Amino acid sequence: MMFLQFFIWGTWYATMGTYLFKINFDGADVGNIFSTVSLAAIVSPLFVGIIADRFFPAQQVLGALHLIGAGILYWVSTITSPGSFYWILLLYSICYMPTLAIVNAVAFYQMDDPGKEFPTIRVLGTIGWIVAGLVIGNMELEDSHLQFVVGAIVSVIMGIYCFFLPNTPPKAKGEQVNISKLLGLDALKLMSKRNFGVLVISSLLVSIPLSFYYAFANPFFNEEGMVNAASKMTLGQASEIIFLILMPWFFKRLGVKKMIAIGIIAWITRYLLFAYGDNDTMVWMFYMGIILHGICFDFFFVTGQIYVDEAAPEELRSSAQGLITLATYGVGMYIGSVVAGQVVDRFSISVSNGSTVHSWFDIWMVPAALAAIVLIIFLIFFREEKNNN
Repeated sequence: MMFLQFFIWGTWYATMGTYLFKINFDGADVGNIFSTVSLAAIVSPLFVGIIADRFFPAQQVLGALHLIGAGILYWVSTITSPGSFYWILLLYSICYMPTLAIVNAVAFYQMDDPGKEFPTIRVLGTIGWIVAGLVIGNMELEDSHLQFVVGAIVSVIMGIYCFFLPNTPPKAKGEQVNISKLLGLDALKLMSKRNFGVLVISSLLVSIPLSFYYAFANPFFNEEGMVNAASKMTLGQASEIIFLILMPWFFKRLGVKKMIAIGIIAWITRYLLFAYGDNDTMVWMFYMGIILHGICFDFFFVTGQIYVDEAAPEELRSSAQGLITLATYGVGMYIGSVVAGQVVDRFSISVSNGSTVHSWFDIWMVPAALAAIVLIIFLIFFREEKNNN
């Protein structure tokens, strides 16, 4: 289940920008289109909380969403106008993003000890994303609409498979709907705690430069001449698995503040490596930037989630995690996608043959500077305390 879930996402998310540039979308178009995923991430808790958790078994909702999504994703593969592409991909994202929470619910319901059992199940999702990148890269589909077709086919397989999963009854059947709780807004009261507030704000802000990578790294590598870039980018997910395993060791020795600071420094370093590297003698910089993904993601986001779980009172832990997710994958990455598209257009020129030349050095320096500002804010205002309050 986890393998297929993230295989679907991995077939198009990392490489879509390359395809959109090929069909002559500009940077703003690409940024806006990537923002649809973040908009859907904001809406998805409402869908899960109001419908999936109250009326239908989770595996049936999961299957229906993937089957509907398969048709929409195939529809996406046929569209070549920016406006239509935006709205249809938003429709698909609204189907897909709720499934991220639902697969977790299905997994947790079957487990006796989720704390011990879930990581070994969830890692199959990361492996699914890696395999998807290898498939798309080796099939040379990075600039082709067929990446969406592959995703649609696997989505059909996933949709059918879901109806054979163990039954997971609705967990909130008969309960009153609480919109504030579903979006994590109940946890806003925790913002009065200095460290919690600084972490949430820093997480939102660092998600802005983060969006540059997801939307434009693959187009960048392809324009620089990297062969089979999608496959090579999966080194980032491989490093994510390694550093996730090593996190308890680092956490015990470094603590929250240093871990998060290192995560932000890794983002700055990654963008500087992209800015100063090339696909010739300095190609090692590209590979280092890709491999840094494990530190970039795990040290900041996973450490942040652990901190939130420890800092929030038990009755607010779920809401607190919802708030940090809303701040990062929702609001932060939405702003980041839009900003990234504007920045790419700002440092691009059209040439006589109708193609576009991007000044990637200038483009990558922008998120590096933004992440550096977040680092300064975090280091000044976040104070390490033994009780994590």
